[in-house]
Amino acid sequence: MKAIVILMDSLNRRFLSTYGNEWVKTPNIERIAEKSTVFDNHWTGSAPCMPARRDMLTGRLNFLERNWGPIEPFDCTLPEVLRKRGIRSHIVTDHYLYFITGGENYCQSFDTWENFRGQEVDPWVSRFDNEDINVPEYYGKYEVQYYLNRSGYKSDGDFSTPKTFQQAAQWLERNKNADNYLLWVEAYDPHEPFDVTEEFLDLYGDDYKGKEYFWPEYGVVNVPLDALQHIRKRYAALVSMTDKWLGKMLDVMDKNDIWQDTMVIFTTDHGYMLGEHNFMAKNFMPAYNEVFHLPMMIHMPGQTKPGQRINGLTQNIDLFPTILDYFGIDQKSCGNPIRGKSLLALSKNEVEKVRDYALYGYFGKSINITDGKYTYFRAAKNRDNSPLYIYASMLSTLRHYYGNSNVRDISKIECGKLLKWTDFPVYRIPAQNLINGEKTQDFNDTRIYNKFIEDNMLFDIQSDYEQKMLITDEKLEKHMTELLCMALKEHDAPDEQFVRMGLDLFL
Repeated sequence: MKAIVILMDSLNRRFLSTYGNEWVKTPNIERIAEKSTVFDNHWTGSAPCMPARRDMLTGRLNFLERNWGPIEPFDCTLPEVLRKRGIRSHIVTDHYLYFITGGENYCQSFDTWENFRGQEVDPWVSRFDNEDINVPEYYGKYEVQYYLNRSGYKSDGDFSTPKTFQQAAQWLERNKNADNYLLWVEAYDPHEPFDVTEEFLDLYGDDYKGKEYFWPEYGVVNVPLDALQHIRKRYAALVSMTDKWLGKMLDVMDKNDIWQDTMVIFTTDHGYMLGEHNFMAKNFMPAYNEVFHLPMMIHMPGQTKPGQRINGLTQNIDLFPTILDYFGIDQKSCGNPIRGKSLLALSKNEVEKVRDYALYGYFGKSINITDGKYTYFRAAKNRDNSPLYIYASMLSTLRHYYGNSNVRDISKIECGKLLKWTDFPVYRIPAQNLINGEKTQDFNDTRIYNKFIEDNMLFDIQSDYEQKMLITDEKLEKHMTELLCMALKEHDAPDEQFVRMGLDLFL
């Protein structure tokens, strides 16, 4: 038995023809959809990048216990469980954040891994005499390290995501007669910066003449309308460029008839805002659908109803038990309690649903839940966002460690068996005791926090998918609050999360 997971970072479902888009060209993603079950109600759990990956690889939600961080020593990962059953795993990726501080132990949990360099500020090309680099007038961000990284690119095939798909295609060709493996193919694109060759911009008739703009800043839209329209076209162009090289991998799968005996999962970690609600990117704003409602497609060997749609609620934590179930592995063999649900019965139409809700969010911000009809964003009760703790045995986060330079008072750090679901000792760090060096991940900036998510928010996403009209309905909010409390208990949330949300009466 074989399984392939294809993950594109920051892929918006609203930019895919499979989900109703009429102007973005993604013929190869559509090829997957035609062979698969398409899930219409799929949600992330924890965001952004590393929290989402920890969810997928462990079957548990990260965001209730900590922020961005590594695989922990007490985690039970998907490759680890497969290895014990003689099933090998390989990851090919250009996601450079796996290889900086805060991304430890993800790729290393696979049997083999391969990484292609050059995305964003990946410390790859080294040059100390940068005085002759002419930085143009620009909106958003412009990083000299990225300029150096991409200085040798002459065609789209030179970019790291195309190289990732090329290598995945070669791996499949080399291993066409192999069995019992998981291949995890992970492309960084279409994550920003939205850097593409002209042929893909030409697909969208881009005639923008303003300042250079290919790398948006996170937060409130701060560019003119023509630049905003341009960045949307750039994002679409990058989706199309990524789709082209995905097609190279699919060609090998067609040639060798790999679909016949292989489960294929196609999805993303989170979406991306491109001006909706006057926001760009992610992290700073409420947990709107544009970021948390995701595309997902699953192809099963012997697919009897290719292209069918499933409306039952699903989450990224469901990938772990689904893959175990496919390989005939009891999820109890993991040791840790798994909170995801296998989707095999749902994809075969043997059941109508596997879950009643999806619980999701960013660490330290609102806690959010949907039942498929409504979305409810629960804000912290107190303006100082307390009490809030990080639980970790590895004190690394995005680009730095927690230590003397960014912990105000180390005497406030505790250690012990402090999590409900594991006896492994962990550190407990008061979040207000931290100085976060990465502003896009800062859950402790009360100015940002209170500006955007100080009030509870309730939406009917069946009649108001764009979440523009707040609902005021005490009875409905009470129902969603009770559902949220049940979900927090089912996911082993630390008690202070109930207190922080003003839900301590439900403890």
